Amino acid sequence: MESVLSKYENQITIFADYLEEYPDTDELVWILGKQHLLKTEKSKLLSDISTRLWFTYRRKFSPIGGTGPSSDAGWGCMLRCGQMMLAQALICRHLGRDWNWEKQKEQPKEYQQILQCFLDRKDCCYSIHQMAQMGVGEGKSIGEWFGPNTVAQVLKKLALFDEWNSLAVYVSMDNTVVIEDIKKMCCVLPLSTDTAGESPPDSLTPNKSKVTSAYCSAWKPLLLIVPLRLGINQINPVYVDAFKECFKMPQSLGALGGKPNNAYYFIGFLGDELIFLDPHTTQTFVDTEENGMVDDQTFHCLQSPQRMNILNLDPSVALGFFCKEEKDFDNWCSIVQKEILKENLRMFELVQKHPSHWPPFVPPAKPEVTTTGAEFIDTTEQLEEFDLEEDFEILSV
Repeated sequence: MESVLSKYENQITIFADYLEEYPDTDELVWILGKQHLLKTEKSKLLSDISTRLWFTYRRKFSPIGGTGPSSDAGWGCMLRCGQMMLAQALICRHLGRDWNWEKQKEQPKEYQQILQCFLDRKDCCYSIHQMAQMGVGEGKSIGEWFGPNTVAQVLKKLALFDEWNSLAVYVSMDNTVVIEDIKKMCCVLPLSTDTAGESPPDSLTPNKSKVTSAYCSAWKPLLLIVPLRLGINQINPVYVDAFKECFKMPQSLGALGGKPNNAYYFIGFLGDELIFLDPHTTQTFVDTEENGMVDDQTFHCLQSPQRMNILNLDPSVALGFFCKEEKDFDNWCSIVQKEILKENLRMFELVQKHPSHWPPFVPPAKPEVTTTGAEFIDTTEQLEEFDLEEDFEILSV
């Protein structure tokens, strides 16, 4: 009986209590690019939030590296938040943003495949084992707390071994997103001319009348992560509106952040309060069952999601966006141009060309090894194949 209860710990909730957590207001709630009218769509809001994959601390998994910790309680919260952001990207890639999860209902096979990418086993491509060991290459010891930028760099490197999802992961540096570099990374076939396509934002295309827009024959789905520092010791209020605007974008994957050594996955906002999923719950390790399926009941948060005033947010954050097709990225550029770059003190920059004073951009590639995926990162010695990324997380304000 005890094992049964522990399997579903933290999942006992009262539906009415959940809804009463939210004030009776005419304000819109924004969740990852979708809006909900709180007064009339509370159940729809609940369904949208509980659909998100929820990764928390776990215990009793196999020791990381063979002799390391068998629980990530107390240190793995940012890694779990990174897993949640990436899982949302994979859901958008395979199932679409409008897909909804229902308890004990049969789900598409892709859903189970996504879930199995994140199980706490060394042979799962985005497991706590893989993330912790890849973090060694970023200067983080196993069991050490990660910041948003470190998690972003780890996900970028692990994605190189994930052939099924085949994502291009771009992590902006020096507070700047470069359109040219992203197109170079995501275009998997030679560029072709497509006059019917949507053009990049006018202000980002010099001499537009003389330029024919080039478009990819094929586009690799893009996970775009933008690490930022929005203040020195606390978030600068001038960034609040632009930060909230990012949750309205249809490409939104939310944000990683929280408080020092206390990470949360932010998925939306209501007024000046951010809505987030909290990984600080320790649950028992869940593995695949004999039929090859994963019992997913502990991977969805059925409790009331927490809220935080945006001004209480630590200034070190990372925004996430997913662009399945090239037109989604071009649309994102247009929105950024209109909503983010209009501010006097910009949250980040979007430029067309690779800055001349930067080192040349080389799209990341998987090192040539005889094994693939998680097997490659079985010991920290093998991490020497990777070049360390310079940390551009701390920005001048």
